[in-house]
Amino acid sequence: MNRTLAIAGIGIVALGIVASSSLFTVNEAQQALVLQFGEPRRMIQEPGLQAKIPFIQEVRLLDRRVLDLDPPVEQVILADQKRLDVDAFARYRIQDPLRFYQTAGTEAVAETRLNSIVNSALRRVLGNVTVLSVLSDERARIMTDIKSQVNDEAKRFGIEIVDVRIRRADLPEETSQSIFARMRSEREREASEARAQGQEQSQQIKSRAERERTVIIAEAQRDAQILRGEGDNTALKLIAEATSQDPGFYGFYRSLEAYRKSLNGNDTTMVLSPNGEFFRYFSGPGPQAGGGPAAAQAAPQAAPQAAPPAAAAAPAQ
Repeated sequence: MNRTLAIAGIGIVALGIVASSSLFTVNEAQQALVLQFGEPRRMIQEPGLQAKIPFIQEVRLLDRRVLDLDPPVEQVILADQKRLDVDAFARYRIQDPLRFYQTAGTEAVAETRLNSIVNSALRRVLGNVTVLSVLSDERARIMTDIKSQVNDEAKRFGIEIVDVRIRRADLPEETSQSIFARMRSEREREASEARAQGQEQSQQIKSRAERERTVIIAEAQRDAQILRGEGDNTALKLIAEATSQDPGFYGFYRSLEAYRKSLNGNDTTMVLSPNGEFFRYFSGPGPQAGGGPAAAQAAPQAAPQAAPPAAAAAPAQ
């Protein structure tokens, strides 16, 4: 009895092992290829529970989702002989598992070959365009051409290229430094020209202003001389008329001129007698209208002698 149970148990275990070796599951994100002694026998692209011959057949599961390919940055020479460091990426899916297995075998090998294909297509397409085309609206057409060329070559591996894009397209570091140095020298040249033009205009404006200033001063001096001459002429006429009406007025006018020139506010000290001829108009009223020279001379004699005949110091005010 015990022996029978043991044999039955062994049979159940063996049956379980056989069943586990003959059944496998394919989920929604996978597709399978059934191999028998390394040769493909069956391709499964529908999800679900599947069976195979145990110990004879094996299953190779492949991803059916869209996969990412990120090739290394590649330096490309454009049609205008400019160099660009191009960072591109691609998206692909395994469309034919059988051809994929026969040509590439594994996803690692397939990605290595796709990297070469993408870089070759980038060189061919970008080698016929300029930097301005890459940076303009033509970029979409360039991407379409690259995708078309990559897709044509990727079909040999059972792969469909979904998209190819250029993530970045930068100038190499040495090229960037050269362009920066050239731009800086160009800006410095323009700045020097602008400064030279500014200095030239400044000199022109200054010389024109100085010339106008000289002309204005000369005209003002001329007009001042004319006005001064006219004023002196008018003053002489007035003095002549006043003198003709009252001859004593001329002496009074000359005394006022002497006072003005002598008492001009300077630190000058004069020692004069208060009874002298110089101060005669300070001793009493001056000559009246209609009076002659005798009246002008009599005025200082009529003044009282209040001060002694000693000399007096009169500081100029």
